[in-house]
Amino acid sequence: MKRFSRILSYLKHHSGQIGLYFLCTLLATLFGVISIGMLIPFFGLIFDPETTQSTGNDIIKSNVLGSFVRDFLVNLINTNGKIAGLTAICVFIISATVLKNIFIYLSNRISVPVRTAIITRLRGDMYDKILKLPVGYFTERRKGDIISRMTNDIAEIEASVVGTFDGLIKDPLTVLGYLIFLVIISPQLSLFLLILLPVTGLIIGRISRKLKRQSQQAAIKLGEGLSILDETLGGLRVIKAFLAEKLLRNRFHRVNDELFTVRKKMGARRDLASPLTEVMGVAVLCTILYFGGRLVIGNNGLSGEELMAYIASFAMLINPAKNISSAFFNIQRGAAALDRVDEVLKADNVIDENENGKILTAFTDRIEFRNVVFAYSDAVILDGIDLTIEKGKTIALVGSSGAGKSTLADLVPRFHDVTGGEVLIDGINIKDYSLHSLRSQMSIVTQEPVLFNDTIAGNISLGYPEATDEQIEEAAKIANAHEFILKKEGGYQSNIGDRGGKLSGGERQRLTIARAVLKNPPILILDEATSSLDTESERLVQDAINNMMQNRTSIVIAHRLSTIRHADEIIVLQKGKIVERGNHDQLMVLNGFYKKLVEMQEVR
Repeated sequence: MKRFSRILSYLKHHSGQIGLYFLCTLLATLFGVISIGMLIPFFGLIFDPETTQSTGNDIIKSNVLGSFVRDFLVNLINTNGKIAGLTAICVFIISATVLKNIFIYLSNRISVPVRTAIITRLRGDMYDKILKLPVGYFTERRKGDIISRMTNDIAEIEASVVGTFDGLIKDPLTVLGYLIFLVIISPQLSLFLLILLPVTGLIIGRISRKLKRQSQQAAIKLGEGLSILDETLGGLRVIKAFLAEKLLRNRFHRVNDELFTVRKKMGARRDLASPLTEVMGVAVLCTILYFGGRLVIGNNGLSGEELMAYIASFAMLINPAKNISSAFFNIQRGAAALDRVDEVLKADNVIDENENGKILTAFTDRIEFRNVVFAYSDAVILDGIDLTIEKGKTIALVGSSGAGKSTLADLVPRFHDVTGGEVLIDGINIKDYSLHSLRSQMSIVTQEPVLFNDTIAGNISLGYPEATDEQIEEAAKIANAHEFILKKEGGYQSNIGDRGGKLSGGERQRLTIARAVLKNPPILILDEATSSLDTESERLVQDAINNMMQNRTSIVIAHRLSTIRHADEIIVLQKGKIVERGNHDQLMVLNGFYKKLVEMQEVR
């Protein structure tokens, strides 16, 4: 039950509805038992051989009926005859059946919203956790696997765990109610049930044991398939250009066939639950018929009408028992999905948001890196970084690929936390600030423009939703984006498509710059915002960046060294260490690593 603790915790929020559901189910079971119990006097009436001489006391012999019902029927038969008694019994059965189904309907009306609310909350918690987890968490995981957990696994939980809500409460309660009634009718016959039913449950449990492992395998394969699909959609041009359709097709179909094989085995094992339960139920029924018949023939405390009511009650047990066994199979299958979702929900958030920390209301002095070390797994990415960035200065980070430039910049907004040393803003460790207030002082423009399927205005105002139209337009003008936006059919209300697919590369990048400008932060982090653009777009974007950088503290990650010649200080990184530092002219005089980079790019 430990793995279902999350679902149970959600149920606590619906304790009132659960109580009503339990009451309605209990009443439905009670009236179901009453409708079956009334078969005893019914069979006594129609099968009584002494049609004319027998009295109510002769017919209503069973102690199973309540004293009130028994006395009422005896008096009715003695006063008005057997037909009146038969009419009353039929009215009892119809009334009990109607009430039973009313309470079943009410229980369903209660359970469906509860089940839906649980899944809605689970899906919401999953998304909230994805937003809270640090960037580093996702570098080791396939995007398709995360999507699979968010979609397929939660759907599996809905169908198999939460969907068996009735199987966990209603059906066991129904079985218990009828079992009590059966014990009251005949303790001797019920002894067989108490022996045979646990044996049945043991057999079903052994068959369903492998379902969890198979369900995990299916979820993993589905995640692999979604990852391949995501890569295919993102790299369709490259796939076609390199004639790699066959390679990707083979890769996808291999995973798809493996998923088919696992799900086929799961289906075969799951579908065995219902017929196996029915066969074993009929076997138990035949046992009851045999030994019950012997008790009736031998006149050993069981009448014929009681045996028939006993059999009818047992028949009412078969469907709930089948539902319980199916629910057990489904829960085993859903347990694997629940484990995968819980793995994300319980993942350690190594970046402490420190909501009660100090509020960074304004950046006034400097950013400091003091003997900073950052290691990822067993690899040291940054080692002994000492750096001070004064307010209003532009610092450029250069170096070969893998030198640690992006990692160093990512430490400032706490996308990662240092593993040694400390990063300070205005003399205070950034961990002591609340994460929200820290990031509110920064904007980031990345090499790959990140836009959303929304309007142009919606993308620009992402970090400042309450911005007015005039503020959005002013930011677009600073970013050299206003003119191309006006040429769009819908202007600022034009939808830009998935990831900004309706715009050119330069247009997308200028929108991200406008977004950063509108936020109006004192600190800018620019991750080579022009390296993937053509010459004309690069000039427009670079002009926009220069406009944006005025009177701001900027950390610029540069691959094209021509863009950072006028930086106040250039930091040259190599293998996680600072090997050179100074402005462009100073570094050229050193005749070191920076000069080699410049000569390779032929900067004049």
